[in-house]
Amino acid sequence: MENAEKKYRINECLDLLTIKEHRFAMRMIPEILNIAPNTFHNYRSIEIGDKQDIPYEKVKMMEILFELESGGLQNFKLTGISLKAMAKQ
Repeated sequence: MENAEKKYRINECLDLLTIKEHRFAMRMIPEILNIAPNTFHNYRSIEIGDKQDIPYEKVKMMEILFELESGGLQNFKLTGISLKAMAKQ
């Protein structure tokens, strides 16, 4: 499962940085998110289908840090039926 698809595009975003920016990001992102460096490493390793997830506010903050649109960090699409559509059934 080494090549399984990641749930979030964190590694892709980090790969787009220069070496200097990457080192800075690896040091600063855990600090900014108020998490341990190991937790950030775990966030980067979450695969699609895993039960583990990242808290919403942390995802939003990383989208801001990586200059992504809302939902731009996700590597998956959520689908569903609205409440109005369910009520009509």
